[in-house]
Amino acid sequence: MLTIAADPRHLGARFGITAVLHTWGSAMTHHPHVHMIVPGGGITPDGSRWISSRPAFLLPVRVLGKLFRRLFLTRLLALHDAGRLAFFGSMAHLAERRAFLRHLPPVRKKRWVVYAKAPFAGPEAVLAYLSRYTHRVAISSSRLIAFDASGVTFRYKDYRRDGADRRQVMTLATDEFIRRFLLHVLPHGFHRIRHYGLLAGSAPQGQPRAGARTAERRRADRGVSGAAPGRHHRAEAQRSGLSAFIPVLAAGGYAIPDISRRSKSP
Repeated sequence: MLTIAADPRHLGARFGITAVLHTWGSAMTHHPHVHMIVPGGGITPDGSRWISSRPAFLLPVRVLGKLFRRLFLTRLLALHDAGRLAFFGSMAHLAERRAFLRHLPPVRKKRWVVYAKAPFAGPEAVLAYLSRYTHRVAISSSRLIAFDASGVTFRYKDYRRDGADRRQVMTLATDEFIRRFLLHVLPHGFHRIRHYGLLAGSAPQGQPRAGARTAERRRADRGVSGAAPGRHHRAEAQRSGLSAFIPVLAAGGYAIPDISRRSKSP
Protein backbone atom coordinates (compact mmCIF):
# COMPACT_ATOMS: atom_id res chain seq x y z
CA MET A 1 0.00 0.00 0.00
CA LEU A 2 2.85 2.39 0.77
CA THR A 3 4.37 1.74 -2.66
CA ILE A 4 1.12 2.36 -4.56
CA ALA A 5 0.23 5.40 -2.45
CA ALA A 6 3.62 7.00 -3.18
CA ASP A 7 3.10 6.60 -6.95
CA PRO A 8 2.13 10.01 -8.46
CA ARG A 9 -0.27 8.19 -10.78
CA HIS A 10 -2.38 7.28 -7.78
CA LEU A 11 -2.11 9.30 -4.55
CA GLY A 12 1.45 10.61 -4.71
CA ALA A 13 1.74 10.83 -0.95
CA ARG A 14 3.33 9.11 2.01
CA PHE A 15 0.74 7.81 4.42
CA GLY A 16 0.72 5.65 7.51
CA ILE A 17 -0.68 2.27 8.48
CA THR A 18 -1.44 0.75 11.85
CA ALA A 19 -1.83 -3.03 11.67
CA VAL A 20 -3.34 -5.14 14.46
CA LEU A 21 -2.91 -8.91 14.47
CA HIS A 22 -5.92 -10.97 15.58
CA THR A 23 -5.50 -14.74 15.79
CA TRP A 24 -8.61 -16.23 17.38
CA GLY A 25 -12.28 -16.81 16.77
CA SER A 26 -14.89 -16.90 19.50
CA ALA A 27 -14.28 -20.64 20.04
CA MET A 28 -10.49 -20.02 20.23
CA THR A 29 -9.90 -21.66 16.85
CA HIS A 30 -6.83 -20.61 14.88
CA HIS A 31 -7.97 -17.72 12.68
CA PRO A 32 -4.98 -15.40 12.04
CA HIS A 33 -5.77 -12.18 10.21
CA VAL A 34 -4.60 -8.58 10.21
CA HIS A 35 -6.76 -5.47 10.50
CA MET A 36 -5.18 -2.37 8.97
CA ILE A 37 -6.20 1.21 9.69
CA VAL A 38 -5.20 3.71 7.01
CA PRO A 39 -5.89 7.46 6.95
CA GLY A 40 -7.78 8.87 3.99
CA GLY A 41 -4.73 10.57 2.52
CA GLY A 42 -1.08 11.34 3.18
CA ILE A 43 1.70 13.92 3.23
CA THR A 44 3.59 15.00 0.12
CA PRO A 45 7.16 13.63 -0.18
CA ASP A 46 8.59 17.02 0.81
CA GLY A 47 6.31 17.21 3.83
CA SER A 48 4.77 20.52 2.75
CA ARG A 49 1.08 19.64 2.61
CA TRP A 50 -1.62 17.03 3.12
CA ILE A 51 -3.14 15.21 0.12
CA SER A 52 -6.63 13.81 0.62
CA SER A 53 -7.82 10.80 -1.29
CA ARG A 54 -10.92 11.00 -3.42
CA PRO A 55 -14.27 10.53 -1.64
CA ALA A 56 -14.99 6.83 -1.00
CA PHE A 57 -11.79 5.85 -2.82
CA LEU A 58 -8.25 5.43 -1.55
CA LEU A 59 -6.21 3.30 -3.97
CA PRO A 60 -7.09 1.03 -6.93
CA VAL A 61 -7.73 -2.40 -5.44
CA ARG A 62 -6.76 -4.31 -8.59
CA VAL A 63 -3.33 -2.64 -8.61
CA LEU A 64 -2.97 -3.42 -4.92
CA GLY A 65 -3.98 -7.03 -5.54
CA LYS A 66 -1.40 -7.57 -8.29
CA LEU A 67 1.44 -6.09 -6.25
CA PHE A 68 0.43 -8.02 -3.13
CA ARG A 69 0.31 -11.27 -5.12
CA ARG A 70 3.78 -10.71 -6.57
CA LEU A 71 5.38 -9.76 -3.25
CA PHE A 72 3.68 -12.56 -1.32
CA LEU A 73 4.67 -15.31 -3.78
CA THR A 74 8.23 -13.97 -4.14
CA ARG A 75 8.74 -14.04 -0.40
CA LEU A 76 7.02 -17.40 -0.09
CA LEU A 77 9.49 -18.87 -2.57
CA ALA A 78 12.37 -17.29 -0.66
CA LEU A 79 11.15 -18.95 2.55
CA HIS A 80 10.96 -22.30 0.73
CA ASP A 81 14.52 -21.92 -0.58
CA ALA A 82 15.68 -21.07 2.95
CA GLY A 83 14.09 -24.24 4.29
CA ARG A 84 11.66 -22.34 6.51
CA LEU A 85 8.44 -23.94 5.22
CA ALA A 86 7.17 -27.30 6.48
CA PHE A 87 4.60 -29.48 4.69
CA PHE A 88 2.64 -32.42 6.09
CA GLY A 89 0.13 -35.03 4.99
CA SER A 90 -1.15 -34.63 1.45
CA MET A 91 1.02 -31.50 1.01
CA ALA A 92 4.30 -33.21 1.99
CA HIS A 93 5.44 -33.49 -1.64
CA LEU A 94 5.67 -29.68 -1.86
CA ALA A 95 8.84 -29.80 0.21
CA GLU A 96 10.58 -30.74 -3.04
CA ARG A 97 11.43 -27.53 -4.90
CA ARG A 98 10.29 -28.59 -8.37
CA ALA A 99 6.93 -29.73 -7.02
CA PHE A 100 6.58 -26.42 -5.19
CA LEU A 101 7.37 -24.46 -8.35
CA ARG A 102 4.75 -26.43 -10.30
CA HIS A 103 2.22 -25.56 -7.61
CA LEU A 104 2.64 -21.78 -7.99
CA PRO A 105 1.59 -20.94 -11.61
CA PRO A 106 -2.17 -21.53 -11.04
CA VAL A 107 -1.99 -19.26 -7.99
CA ARG A 108 -0.31 -16.53 -10.03
CA LYS A 109 -3.17 -16.64 -12.54
CA LYS A 110 -5.85 -16.08 -9.93
CA ARG A 111 -7.06 -12.59 -9.12
CA TRP A 112 -6.09 -11.77 -5.55
CA VAL A 113 -8.69 -9.62 -3.83
CA VAL A 114 -7.81 -6.62 -1.69
CA TYR A 115 -10.79 -5.46 0.34
CA ALA A 116 -10.43 -1.77 1.16
CA LYS A 117 -13.33 0.45 2.08
CA ALA A 118 -14.39 3.07 4.59
CA PRO A 119 -15.85 1.63 7.82
CA PHE A 120 -19.64 1.68 7.94
CA ALA A 121 -19.90 3.23 11.40
CA GLY A 122 -16.92 5.56 11.06
CA PRO A 123 -13.34 5.52 12.42
CA GLU A 124 -14.47 5.51 16.05
CA ALA A 125 -16.25 2.15 15.67
CA VAL A 126 -13.20 0.56 14.05
CA LEU A 127 -10.86 1.79 16.76
CA ALA A 128 -13.26 0.65 19.49
CA TYR A 129 -13.49 -2.82 17.91
CA LEU A 130 -9.74 -3.27 17.50
CA SER A 131 -8.92 -1.87 20.94
CA ARG A 132 -10.73 -4.80 22.51
CA TYR A 133 -8.08 -7.18 21.13
CA THR A 134 -4.81 -5.29 21.49
CA HIS A 135 -3.98 -6.40 25.04
CA ARG A 136 -6.37 -9.30 25.65
CA VAL A 137 -5.94 -13.05 25.69
CA ALA A 138 -8.03 -15.45 23.62
CA ILE A 139 -10.80 -15.83 26.20
CA SER A 140 -11.90 -13.77 29.19
CA SER A 141 -12.74 -15.26 32.59
CA SER A 142 -16.33 -14.05 32.29
CA ARG A 143 -16.95 -16.57 29.48
CA LEU A 144 -15.85 -19.56 31.55
CA ILE A 145 -18.76 -21.53 32.99
CA ALA A 146 -17.27 -24.68 34.54
CA PHE A 147 -14.11 -26.73 34.91
CA ASP A 148 -14.48 -30.34 36.04
CA ALA A 149 -13.55 -33.89 35.10
CA SER A 150 -15.43 -33.62 31.81
CA GLY A 151 -13.40 -30.61 30.70
CA VAL A 152 -13.77 -26.85 30.39
CA THR A 153 -17.15 -25.34 29.54
CA PHE A 154 -17.40 -21.80 28.14
CA ARG A 155 -19.66 -19.51 26.18
CA TYR A 156 -18.96 -18.55 22.56
CA LYS A 157 -20.70 -17.01 19.56
CA ASP A 158 -21.49 -18.97 16.41
CA TYR A 159 -21.56 -16.28 13.73
CA ARG A 160 -23.17 -18.65 11.26
CA ARG A 161 -26.40 -18.31 13.28
CA ASP A 162 -28.64 -15.33 13.87
CA GLY A 163 -30.51 -14.00 16.86
CA ALA A 164 -30.49 -15.80 20.19
CA ASP A 165 -29.11 -18.98 18.59
CA ARG A 166 -25.80 -17.21 18.04
CA ARG A 167 -24.84 -17.61 21.72
CA GLN A 168 -23.70 -21.18 22.30
CA VAL A 169 -21.99 -23.24 25.00
CA MET A 170 -19.04 -25.55 24.31
CA THR A 171 -17.20 -28.09 26.43
CA LEU A 172 -13.65 -29.08 25.51
CA ALA A 173 -11.35 -31.64 27.06
CA THR A 174 -8.85 -29.88 29.29
CA ASP A 175 -5.85 -30.60 27.07
CA GLU A 176 -7.72 -29.37 23.97
CA PHE A 177 -8.73 -26.19 25.78
CA ILE A 178 -5.09 -25.56 26.72
CA ARG A 179 -3.95 -26.33 23.18
CA ARG A 180 -6.37 -23.82 21.69
CA PHE A 181 -5.43 -21.19 24.24
CA LEU A 182 -1.71 -21.56 23.57
CA LEU A 183 -2.27 -21.14 19.82
CA HIS A 184 -2.77 -17.45 20.54
CA VAL A 185 0.20 -16.82 22.83
CA LEU A 186 2.59 -14.86 20.64
CA PRO A 187 6.31 -15.72 20.56
CA HIS A 188 8.56 -13.61 22.75
CA GLY A 189 9.32 -10.29 21.07
CA PHE A 190 6.53 -10.63 18.50
CA HIS A 191 4.53 -7.39 18.25
CA ARG A 192 0.76 -7.60 17.94
CA ILE A 193 0.53 -3.95 16.79
CA ARG A 194 2.82 -2.64 14.09
CA HIS A 195 3.14 0.74 12.41
CA TYR A 196 4.30 1.67 8.93
CA GLY A 197 5.10 4.72 6.83
CA LEU A 198 4.15 8.01 8.42
CA LEU A 199 3.26 6.28 11.70
CA ALA A 200 6.48 4.29 11.99
CA GLY A 201 9.33 5.21 14.30
CA SER A 202 11.87 5.18 11.48
CA ALA A 203 11.81 6.70 8.01
CA PRO A 204 13.84 6.26 4.81
CA GLN A 205 16.99 8.37 4.55
CA GLY A 206 16.10 11.96 3.78
CA GLN A 207 12.51 11.58 5.04
CA PRO A 208 12.23 12.74 8.66
CA ARG A 209 9.59 11.38 10.98
CA ALA A 210 6.33 13.27 11.37
CA GLY A 211 7.26 14.61 14.82
CA ALA A 212 10.72 15.65 13.71
CA ARG A 213 9.27 17.44 10.68
CA THR A 214 6.80 19.30 12.89
CA ALA A 215 9.61 20.36 15.22
CA GLU A 216 11.65 21.65 12.26
CA ARG A 217 8.69 23.72 11.07
CA ARG A 218 8.27 25.27 14.50
CA ARG A 219 11.95 26.18 14.65
CA ALA A 220 11.68 27.77 11.23
CA ASP A 221 8.61 29.75 12.29
CA ARG A 222 10.59 31.18 15.21
CA GLY A 223 13.55 31.97 12.97
CA VAL A 224 15.83 29.41 14.59
CA SER A 225 16.81 27.63 11.38
CA GLY A 226 19.42 24.92 11.82
CA ALA A 227 19.38 25.10 15.61
CA ALA A 228 19.60 21.87 17.55
CA PRO A 229 16.21 20.70 18.76
CA GLY A 230 15.42 21.46 22.36
CA ARG A 231 14.09 19.09 25.02
CA HIS A 232 10.48 19.81 24.06
CA HIS A 233 11.08 18.99 20.39
CA ARG A 234 13.00 15.82 21.20
CA ALA A 235 10.16 14.64 23.41
CA GLU A 236 7.65 15.44 20.67
CA ALA A 237 9.60 13.43 18.11
CA GLN A 238 9.91 10.51 20.52
CA ARG A 239 6.17 10.51 21.21
CA SER A 240 5.44 10.30 17.48
CA GLY A 241 7.96 7.51 16.91
CA LEU A 242 6.43 4.04 17.28
CA SER A 243 8.25 0.75 16.83
CA ALA A 244 8.17 -0.51 13.25
CA PHE A 245 8.45 -4.19 12.47
CA ILE A 246 7.36 -5.41 9.05
CA PRO A 247 5.49 -8.73 9.04
CA VAL A 248 4.74 -11.10 6.20
CA LEU A 249 1.21 -12.13 7.13
CA ALA A 250 -1.73 -13.11 4.97
CA ALA A 251 -4.42 -15.76 4.73
CA GLY A 252 -5.88 -17.21 1.57
CA GLY A 253 -4.53 -14.45 -0.66
CA TYR A 254 -6.61 -11.70 0.91
CA ALA A 255 -5.42 -8.49 2.48
CA ILE A 256 -8.12 -6.75 4.52
CA PRO A 257 -7.42 -3.14 5.43
CA ASP A 258 -9.99 -0.94 7.19
CA ILE A 259 -9.85 2.59 5.78
CA SER A 260 -10.47 5.30 8.34
CA ARG A 261 -11.59 8.65 6.98
CA ARG A 262 -12.54 11.51 9.27
CA SER A 263 -11.85 14.75 7.44
CA LYS A 264 -9.76 16.24 4.69
CA SER A 265 -7.01 17.28 7.09
CA PRO A 266 -4.74 15.05 9.19
